[in-house]
Amino acid sequence: MKAIFYSLLSAVIFTGCVTTQKPETIDNDVLLQELEFAAKEQLIDKWYSLALDYDDGGYFSQITRDFKIGKKHDKMIVTQARHIWTNAKAAGFYPEKQKYLDNAEHGFHFLRNKMWDPVHGGFYDFVTKEGEPILQKGQEKTAYGNAFAIYALAEYYRASGNEEALELARNTFYWLEAMAHDPEHKGYFNILDLEGKPVERTAEWPSTSDVGYKDQNSSIHLLEAFTTLYEVWPNELLRERLEEMLVLIRDTITTEKGHMNLFFQPDWTAVSFKNRSKEEIQKHYYLDHVSFGHDVETAYLMLEASHALGLKNDSLTLQKGEKMVDHALKTGWDHETGGFYDGGYYFKGEDQISIVNNRKNWWAQAEGLNTLFIMNRYFPEDERNYRQYFEQQWDYIQTYIIDDEYGGWYEWGLDQDPEAKDDLKGHIWKASYHNFRALQNVIEMLKQETD
Repeated sequence: MKAIFYSLLSAVIFTGCVTTQKPETIDNDVLLQELEFAAKEQLIDKWYSLALDYDDGGYFSQITRDFKIGKKHDKMIVTQARHIWTNAKAAGFYPEKQKYLDNAEHGFHFLRNKMWDPVHGGFYDFVTKEGEPILQKGQEKTAYGNAFAIYALAEYYRASGNEEALELARNTFYWLEAMAHDPEHKGYFNILDLEGKPVERTAEWPSTSDVGYKDQNSSIHLLEAFTTLYEVWPNELLRERLEEMLVLIRDTITTEKGHMNLFFQPDWTAVSFKNRSKEEIQKHYYLDHVSFGHDVETAYLMLEASHALGLKNDSLTLQKGEKMVDHALKTGWDHETGGFYDGGYYFKGEDQISIVNNRKNWWAQAEGLNTLFIMNRYFPEDERNYRQYFEQQWDYIQTYIIDDEYGGWYEWGLDQDPEAKDDLKGHIWKASYHNFRALQNVIEMLKQETD
């Protein structure tokens, strides 16, 4: 199914024609070898089976710079689910299929037995290494975490045929529907209490807290999760919610400029500090800035959702996705070294964006690699020359993100953060999902072109 999405037929569906691509400067065969080596030897082989916790189940949380087990191993639903997803996907790509299925099953048992709340339903956000719930106010459960559980369970079901995994994914979807969905304003509340009820924003929460807000990040990953679940379980209510999230992200969360707002009131009024001082804006950076990585990632996720829904001639989604990528390239791309900056801001009274965080995180570079290649396939003759940007992005990743000595990816590009060379390779917010997905997507598209 995904192969159709990545084929040149996509160009026919959305643009009505197929044009000849501009000649690439890197030979596709050479590029394919580099990507395959980066995905297998430099990434997957480093992580697995190292990350499997055979004593307590699930996966270790901390991995050191030289790929040894770290010290802190409280386990987060997001990370645990991402490991399951990665292994389930790897099972479809490599000869060691059973190894990766076993790795995914190992994580599935931990999710089912330790991270699912048997009393109130839904997945806990955090548990101890042994699987005991860690219940901190405002962090008991999230739609974001449960979205990744759905994403992983659906992909594991697709790879293994494990009906219990599909049943748990369906139960999670129905739990979110009952507890977190907003029937009035649409979308989902993210921060939930132990019972699953949305936590209201009151005066007790600091201004920097995201409690009580809706947000783009949980929304795009619900879209991602619903897409995968719908591909293996074409349920009518699920389709309705998938369409709802696609339209909401495309038409409300994404601005006319081509970037997303980050946080919202329950009625989808954007949270903004634009009228505050620059000090206040900096203080609330997490809640209000332009996140170039999320924008390029979302362009891909919207197109993927549109394809799963079977929306023919969906030029509206394609145009918005292209606009998001073009905005990120115009305003958030390092035109000297390559790579996407972490964040920018449109200050009041200024027409041009300001880069307020020039660091370059690893996941944004991965998502950019994938989406730039996709844009080149849709628009091979575009004057922006997405292929050239893609090749520069790949060169940037190889030079400043991939660790040639120990393997894996640095968390931050070494051009801006040379000290990142000594940081952890893995923690609760960093595993192997963004980069493996990006590498494998590009590999598959390249193979189709070769064929």
